[in-house]
Amino acid sequence: MERRGWRRAAAGGLVAVSLVAAAALVVRAAGPAGLEGSGSEVVAAALSRPVAVVVDARMAKRNIDTRLDQAPLVVALGPGFTAGVDCHAVVETMRGHWLGRVLWQGAALPNTGTPGIVAGKGAERVLRAPAGGVVQWRCQIGDQVLAGERLGEVAGLPVQAPFAGVVRGLIAPGTMVPAGLKIGDVDARADREACFTISDKALAVGGGVLEAVLHHGFARPEQGRV
Repeated sequence: MERRGWRRAAAGGLVAVSLVAAAALVVRAAGPAGLEGSGSEVVAAALSRPVAVVVDARMAKRNIDTRLDQAPLVVALGPGFTAGVDCHAVVETMRGHWLGRVLWQGAALPNTGTPGIVAGKGAERVLRAPAGGVVQWRCQIGDQVLAGERLGEVAGLPVQAPFAGVVRGLIAPGTMVPAGLKIGDVDARADREACFTISDKALAVGGGVLEAVLHHGFARPEQGRV
């Protein structure tokens, strides 16, 4: 399952998974969120069959190819979507008072471009590609690492741990990425179990998707946020 909107080291890269997968929904969840058209084959195949609900959980922070007419209910996560224009409902993904809320009108809060603070670490906990190229790792999710430890390479350039902690997220090895793309992260809390459990944010966002699905078919709320 997901933490902060993407499954770790899944096939094709960082992918988002909502908690309503058990409800047999079609979840757009393939490929690095920052790459145009990523996972298009998977999405096209899924949408070639009649579906009741589409959930765009790629967390690309922009609308890649989601349309209102793709299913009776289209739900999208986070910034880049407007309810009633791109989808029927938007679920807020930014930490704070509105996290997990369902919007039937309007858009999610804009992307700040700044990762949330975890154990006092913000932007520095994110691993980014030092250059464009293929990602290769020397570590695995859950590994304890030291500050400056070499975690992998992109096009031969090192990707190093910014501080001591646990490797919590990695894009799939062998993925071709552009320079600067988010390819992983390190958690300073050094809690290995947290790498394999669902976070509070993921629970809130997944709960918002489930709420939208349950509301579907009933009278929609008049207010913009549920």
